[in-house]
Amino acid sequence: MRLARAVVAGAVTACVVEDDGLHPFAAEGADLPPGGAQEAIVAAATGRTRPVTGPVVPPGAARVLAPIGRPSAVRDFYAFEAHVATARRGRGLAVDPDWYELPIFYFSNPASIVGPDDLVTAPPGCTQLDYELEVAAVVGRPWDGAGGAWLDAVAGFTIMNDWSARDLQAREMRQMLGPAKGKDFATSLGPWLVTPDELPGIASGRPRAAMVARVDGRERSRGELGDIHHAWPTLLAHAARGTCLVPGDVIGSGTVGTGCILELALAHGAEAEPWLVPGQVVELEVEGLGLLRNVVGPR
Repeated sequence: MRLARAVVAGAVTACVVEDDGLHPFAAEGADLPPGGAQEAIVAAATGRTRPVTGPVVPPGAARVLAPIGRPSAVRDFYAFEAHVATARRGRGLAVDPDWYELPIFYFSNPASIVGPDDLVTAPPGCTQLDYELEVAAVVGRPWDGAGGAWLDAVAGFTIMNDWSARDLQAREMRQMLGPAKGKDFATSLGPWLVTPDELPGIASGRPRAAMVARVDGRERSRGELGDIHHAWPTLLAHAARGTCLVPGDVIGSGTVGTGCILELALAHGAEAEPWLVPGQVVELEVEGLGLLRNVVGPR
């Protein structure tokens, strides 16, 4: 099942996504309190409610929002070996052996979620804006890593663009802390929340899906979700270690190999792989999860 938050007839509405369009089943201000569409799609994804849908809303008659507009937390991992190896090599370093044992993540900003087709503006002082091609799991039930199977805790998956201000990030991380302002200005999610049963190979913890990034229609990145080194149950268990995940938490995979300009520039040179500039259109497409598009806004 594919689920979306969308503005339908002026109200933020929870919808089931079908090939013919959106099928609304709950609207804020009528069936739901403000902010309730997010909870409604998470509840539907986990089977706690069964959506009773209304008439179809055709494509173009609604504005699709991020499926999770205000996460309770955003944890973004660093789980693809190819990305880690290239980024470390660019700093003259090998992959730290501990990386293979310890899944690493940082906390991002739940208040800076961006939806499909929204503008993304580089933060003040940034001249090196980058995209990052990722997938995120959304937690659907409270989970402490011990009770029940990991998959029972997951509402679904969505595409994630972990936008990066590389020049700000580099300065911050030389101080052995962060990232902070190099990351917290925007995280795109969307276009839908897709339930785990839709992903081939999900039971293995490493579902397979082709991942592609395009800028102004030109393909710049291509990877495979199944190449993730730390499998999804490992990521969720580590995130839950010593605490409890709650519905609405977002767990990012980290960048797939070749999935950002930083990597591409290290491999092919900065002239061949320039940073993003205002007016460019960035599209991330993941097999089975849809296409997430954003426009780079003016500085």
